Amino acid sequence: MSSDIQIVLPEILLACFAMVALLFAVYTSKDKMTGLLTWATAGVMAALALMIAGGEGSNVAFGGMFVDDAYARFAKVAILLAAAAVLVVGQDAMARRGLARFEYPILIALSTIGMMMMVSAGDLMALYMGLELQSLALYVVASLNRDSVKSTEAGMKYFVLGALSSGLLLYGASLTYGYAGTTLFSGIIEAANDGHVGMGMLIGLTFVMSGLAFKVSAVPFHMWTPDVYEGAPTPVTAFFATAPKLAAMALFARVMFDAFGNAVGDWQQIVALLALASMFLGAIAAIGQSNIKRLMAYSSIAHMGFALLGLAAGSEFGVQAMMIYMAIYLTMNVGTFAFIMSMERDGKPVTDIAALNQYGKAEPLKALAMLVLLFSLAGVPPMVGFFGKYAVLNAAIQSGMTWLAVGGVIASVIGAFYYLRVVYYMYFGDEGEALETPMSPAAWAALMGSAAIMVLGVVNLFGVEGAAAAAAAALVN
Repeated sequence: MSSDIQIVLPEILLACFAMVALLFAVYTSKDKMTGLLTWATAGVMAALALMIAGGEGSNVAFGGMFVDDAYARFAKVAILLAAAAVLVVGQDAMARRGLARFEYPILIALSTIGMMMMVSAGDLMALYMGLELQSLALYVVASLNRDSVKSTEAGMKYFVLGALSSGLLLYGASLTYGYAGTTLFSGIIEAANDGHVGMGMLIGLTFVMSGLAFKVSAVPFHMWTPDVYEGAPTPVTAFFATAPKLAAMALFARVMFDAFGNAVGDWQQIVALLALASMFLGAIAAIGQSNIKRLMAYSSIAHMGFALLGLAAGSEFGVQAMMIYMAIYLTMNVGTFAFIMSMERDGKPVTDIAALNQYGKAEPLKALAMLVLLFSLAGVPPMVGFFGKYAVLNAAIQSGMTWLAVGGVIASVIGAFYYLRVVYYMYFGDEGEALETPMSPAAWAALMGSAAIMVLGVVNLFGVEGAAAAAAAALVN
């Protein structure tokens, strides 16, 4: 038992911190503690990321329900750093909107524990526990702005559709358990014979994949994404677009390889279809958007499609490409949302893309940083975003799915239009009412830092490639 506790120590420490922070805030000055709690939570997350990064080997706890390997550690470090960055970057914006509530950083911490549980799940029960802990906290933060009808609507839509996806996942898990006789991934994988599973378990697998596809907002389970992104407060939207996406994608790969790794042929085509549909819908639907948060929602759907390209390859290199892509995606989104949070006029948030007209003249440095990030999101070389797309497309081609890679290239070209349109507004749009973009030092550093990474990362991807290769080897082998 002591060794089990040691393996899950980071999760226990974060849970203890969240509970102590909650009691401390409630029994002192509540919302006046928000700033301190935000920085403390971000600091604890960063410290835990360093602690996890130093881990070695592959360990299991609680009879195989919890897995601590290089794959889980890679995902956890990225999740913790992204959550910490979004908390710090969004603090000033939350205060300006009158949303500086002490519950926010605590809910983010609890959600992060769920994500850490998700990527280490070695059992269907552990998977569901992590998924629900993450989701329940996110339902609340989506509707954090109680005075906004859109925010309340966002929370309600996310809750109702999230409950539906949980039901699909549970039904699939129960079918899988019924046919495999166990909920452990290590037991389920043995039920696949000659590279295929029985019809009953195949139906269970399809339902499980449907539940997971909702969490990564893959088509056709994407319907909640634009409304929730638009309605939730922008710092909350930034969180939705980063850490939970990586956690869900990492869990998706964990289930596919650890539980159904002997039946790649059975799920590969489903993942390929999800990837293709997501890439094209995200690319085409974003063209008509005038709200930058809705545009980023469709952008995230398209990017999840590209990440699923790596998973659809069904190979170790495919998983490596997917993890590299997700790490780059997180970095791009932190910087992009740091800018979107700052967009306001007369103290009120602005989300209309046309408000960026001639912004390059007023704030040339910020406009340049945003240009770099948008080019990277579009996959324009030599930005790092291009190498992320190249990796997943290459993985698909190596697995003989050239048709899927061709679809990815076409979708990428279509998607470049709406990113370049924002750049056009910033530098060549009509002169209009000036846009204010007040930024805290943390938000400014996030914008400039992520833009710099998109340029300088072409040298060696800051070592992410090697870490992703080790993570993929731990999962697939």
